[in-house]
Amino acid sequence: MTEGTRRLRERLAQARPLVMGVLNVTPDSFSDGGRFLDPESAIEQAERMAVEGADIIDIGGESTRPGAEDVTLDEERRRVLPVLEALAGRVPVPLSIDTSKPDLMREAVGAGAALVNDVRALREHGAPEAVAPLDALVCLMHMQGQPRTMQEAPHYEDVVREVGDFLQERADACFAAGIARDRLLLDPGFGFGKTLAHNLLLLEHLGDLVRRLQAPVLVGMSRKRMIGTILGGASSDERLYGSIAVAVIAADRGARIVRAHDVRATREALDVVAAMREVQRSASPVAAG
Repeated sequence: MTEGTRRLRERLAQARPLVMGVLNVTPDSFSDGGRFLDPESAIEQAERMAVEGADIIDIGGESTRPGAEDVTLDEERRRVLPVLEALAGRVPVPLSIDTSKPDLMREAVGAGAALVNDVRALREHGAPEAVAPLDALVCLMHMQGQPRTMQEAPHYEDVVREVGDFLQERADACFAAGIARDRLLLDPGFGFGKTLAHNLLLLEHLGDLVRRLQAPVLVGMSRKRMIGTILGGASSDERLYGSIAVAVIAADRGARIVRAHDVRATREALDVVAAMREVQRSASPVAAG
């Protein structure tokens, strides 16, 4: 087992919710696109997030916002591998690669990634076979459609059931490919082919999904459009407090990992959730009166 994977497994074994810091090495991500395209800027941001309390740092080189254009393997590789290689020896935090490309999955894990975070849930040709022999864990996310068109007309008869069915089917496909159950994380995909109503229903019933899927659940709602809509059109830079609110709700409903742009604020909020859980676990019945 690699050092990064060992660290990630140790953190997942903790009771407290984990914070995954977002590091977009892209020119066009919805929130911080272009800010960390330069490798040195990206490395500095990762080091900052580690100090602020990130449990995992998720490095992505292709935007998956609605309307995003595809990125070639060579370009995505050029963006992320220098950052990943530099950070593997500089930060004591497990690293994640946010990609759907099987070749890059292999290369990133070889460079030090402990987690493959795939918005397409290993549905690209060859992805399960690429991940199966690796040491890293893998996160499977639900998405209806593709990033370019996913928000045009999302429709569900029962969004909670259908998202759960999809994640269970993808988990079963991973088992069949030789990926052990204890390597899987699952993500309901807030904002990926879902309306505001769909997102809120998923959040309300997140505990049901956690109990049904019997795997660590990762959520990513930080600064997303759903929060801006609730707040009357707030821009991505104006969504901090709403992001903290949904992070706390998700953690309270059983999410193991919260993906966040604002690491320090999210870490402090989730520490309060963890403290309340500890009280609930340790408290003995006390007679009223």
